[in-house]
Amino acid sequence: MSSPAARLDRPALGIALILLATAAISINDMLIKALSGGYPLHQMVFVRSILGLCFTGPLLMMEGGLRALRTDRPALHLLRGFCLVISNMAFFAALAALPLAEATALFFVAPLFITLLSIPVLGEKVGPLRLGAVIVGFLGVLLMQRPWAGGEELAASRLILALPVLAAFTYASTMVLTRRLGGDMPPAGLAIYTQGVFLVVALAFFLVAGDGRFAEGVQNESLVFLLRAWTWPEGRDLWLFLGLGLCSGLVAYSLAAAYRAADAATIAPFEYAGLPLALFWGWTIFGSLPGPVTWAGMALILGSGLFVYLRERRRGREVATRRPVRRV
Repeated sequence: MSSPAARLDRPALGIALILLATAAISINDMLIKALSGGYPLHQMVFVRSILGLCFTGPLLMMEGGLRALRTDRPALHLLRGFCLVISNMAFFAALAALPLAEATALFFVAPLFITLLSIPVLGEKVGPLRLGAVIVGFLGVLLMQRPWAGGEELAASRLILALPVLAAFTYASTMVLTRRLGGDMPPAGLAIYTQGVFLVVALAFFLVAGDGRFAEGVQNESLVFLLRAWTWPEGRDLWLFLGLGLCSGLVAYSLAAAYRAADAATIAPFEYAGLPLALFWGWTIFGSLPGPVTWAGMALILGSGLFVYLRERRRGREVATRRPVRRV
C-alpha cells in the first residue's frame, strides 16, 4: 500500500480519476431515473450491491483479508451503513419524480450539513465565514422549494423536494461517522459493511413488498418506485442493468484511486462537475431544463459548497470527509 506522502504527488491523475468517477455517478443516476418507470428501487439496489461486493471482495483480500473486517465498534459501522442506505434510497426515490439536475443540486447541500454536524459530533470549531456560507446554501434550498408557489406550480410535491435534502443529511451523517471511526478498518472493509447493509435492506424490501401488493392504487411516483414488484429485465433494460453494475464498480475504483493519487483538497471540488452532467442528461435524455428560480437556488448551493471547500483548503485542514456526491 502506498505511503501517505506518495498519495499526494499526482494531482493531474487525481483530477482525471475524480472526473471519471463523477461521470460514472452521473450516468448511474441517469440510468436509475430511466429505469424507475418499470422496476423497483430495491431491485436496482440489490443488483448494484451484488456487483459491488464482487468488485470489493478482491480489494479486501489485498488489504488484509477477512481479518480487516474485525472491529470493536460493529454498531457504529451498522449505523453508518444504514445512514448511507437511507441517503441512497431517498435520493433515488426523488429521481423518479424530480428532474435530474434539480435533485442533484439539492443533494449538494451535503458538505454544508457536514460542516454543521462536525460541531457537536466531532467538536470542531466553525468560524463565521463558513457558517455564513452554510446559511447562504440553505437559502438556495429554500429558494428551490419555492414556498410562495402553489402545489400545481411545482415539479413535484414539497415532500419529494425534501428527499434529496434528507439524502444529503444522512450522507453527511455517514461521512461524520466515517471520521469518528478513523482508521478502524481499510476502505474495502468499510465498503463490505456498507454493501452488506444494502443487501439486507434490499432483501427485506423484497420479502415484504417484492410482489408489488403495496404499490396497488398508489399515485405518488416515488412510493411506487419503492414498492413496485420485482421484474426480470429484458431487452434493452437488461443492458441498462449491466450498465448500473459497471458504473458501480467504476465509481468504487476511480474514487479510491483518485484520493490516493492526490490531496483531497485539490480534487474534491471537481466532484461538482456532476451538476453540469446532470443538466446535460436531463436535457438530452429527459427533455427538461431548470427554470430561473431553480437556477438561482443551484447557484447559491454550489457557491456556498465551493466556498466551504476553498476555505478548508486555505486553512490547511483535512477535507477528505467533505465529498458530497459520492453515492456508493
